[in-house]
Formats: sequence, structure tokens, C-alpha cells
Amino acid sequence: MKNALFGGVNAAVLTPMHADLSPDLDRMAAHCRWLLANGCNGLGVLGTTGEAASLGVAERIAVVDGLVARGIPAAKMMPGTGTAALTDTVELTRAAERAGCRGALLLPPFYYKNPSDDGLFAYFSEVVQRVGGEIALYLYNFPQQSAVPFGVPLIERLLKAYPGKFRGIKDSSGSYENGLSYVEAFAKDGFEVYAGDDTLLKPLLEKGAAGCITAASNVNCSVGARVYAGSTTADGIAAHAVLSATRKAVISVPLISGLKALVARNTGDPAWETIRPPHLKLTAAQKAALFDVFDATGIALPKAA
Repeated sequence: MKNALFGGVNAAVLTPMHADLSPDLDRMAAHCRWLLANGCNGLGVLGTTGEAASLGVAERIAVVDGLVARGIPAAKMMPGTGTAALTDTVELTRAAERAGCRGALLLPPFYYKNPSDDGLFAYFSEVVQRVGGEIALYLYNFPQQSAVPFGVPLIERLLKAYPGKFRGIKDSSGSYENGLSYVEAFAKDGFEVYAGDDTLLKPLLEKGAAGCITAASNVNCSVGARVYAGSTTADGIAAHAVLSATRKAVISVPLISGLKALVARNTGDPAWETIRPPHLKLTAAQKAALFDVFDATGIALPKAA
């Protein structure tokens, strides 16, 4: 897709923690630089993989501002700003725009289950009207976690009511058919569809998707970049096989803990394994199993500086 603000490979960036469980912005900025140097076009900070739901509003604002202060381009970041509270979502989205971010990723209000489309439309209408500004809004479809899916009719209604405001969607449903429904309904009009599952990057790209925003991109972004560069080429097809295998490897253990363990190994920095409860570090047995299956994919992981 041409002219996508975040077209290509975007990592759902991990949030490293200090021993006191506060965000470690120096380590995070170094990781962001590594990602941008090794295939990432953009950075989905403070999403599910970034433990955003475990961080308070002030902490989340400080993460974005702190990364910008450390030289990470705000234009490359799509912070997660959707919360269960309308006013928190508005505050976080405004803060993202003040920092210079071009887009923000919004979960639906996820605490109350089975909201109607009318209720969701009313919520997102309030967000748009209260945020104002020029920041593009991206919807985050992750029904396994939020229990609130985005259907095509709701998206169509939002696009008609607020033309140009809702720029795209991250689809973490894991369903090719669901992602394809978004592409077929809206991509022709410039709506950016991003796969949340690495295995779906290639097939959805070929139908008109804009790229991906994935957790595994924290470690496999160099391979994802090869798929994005030419999904139907021999190299792209070979890269897709490795990309899919690495995805299966990282979900063989608790995802965030496993990714932190892989980054810790690649950087030689065990502090990367620190994680906020209720998440826990991997056990030694889990790490050994993860490393074995990950290494068996044949990926050549670029070393951190």
C-alpha cells in the first residue's frame, strides 16, 4: 500500500524494566535504535507486548517523552493510547501528539463486555471530538485479550462519520479471513491494515495490507523486512518460512517473558528479563526450550551494539 504512515514492519516494542520495576528508558531507546537499524519501519510502543496495561498514565506519557528525549524519532512511534477510561485515552492520545507522534493505537474500552456497536461508536466519537488535533487514530482489534472485536460495519460507520481520522487497524485476531475482510472493505480507500501475526504478513500484503505490527518483530524484524520488500520473490518466500517459524517459537512460552529472554541473550544483558507481575520470568527449563526451538528456525539474529 502506498502512502501508509507506518507501512512496513513495525515492532510491538518491549518495555525493559529497572529492578524496582520502573521503565528503563535507556535500554528501551537502545532497543528502539536496534530495531530501526535492523528492518523496522516503525515502533509500536506501549502496546500489549510493551506491558502498557501494567503502566499508569503518567508512566506511559513519560515513556514516550523519554524516548523522544533520547533521540528516537517521534514520527516513527505509534503509541498505544487506548484504555478502559475515556478520559485516560484522551489524555494519552493528546500527549502522543504533543510529543510529535503521527499516529496512536487504540484498544476499545475493554472492561465492560459485549458493548453494542452504538456504544462503541459513542465512545470513539467522544475520543475524536475531545482529542482534536491532527494525530491519526488506529484501531486495535485483539478480541482474545479485549473481548471486544471490531466488526466491518462499525469501522465503516466511524470512517463515514470522521473521514480521514481513523487511518487504519492492527488486527491481532490471528484470523486471515478477518484481516482480509478489513483489506477488502477498506484498503482501496487508503485504510491501513496491519497484521498482528507474523504468519499473516505475506498473505495479507499480497491482498493490499500495509504491513505488520508484531511482538516477534522484537527479534525477527530483519526477516520481516525481507518479506515486506518482496513477498512473492524467492527471497521473500524463504523469509516467510523463517518468519512463521520464529513466530511459532516465541509463542511456545509466555510471549512477553520469552521475548525478553531472547533480547537478554542477544544483548548479553540479563536485566532485560525483569518484568512486572503478574508476568513472570521464564524458568531455566522454559528458556532452554525456547532457545532450542528459536535457534532451530535458522534465523541469523543481528547482534545488539
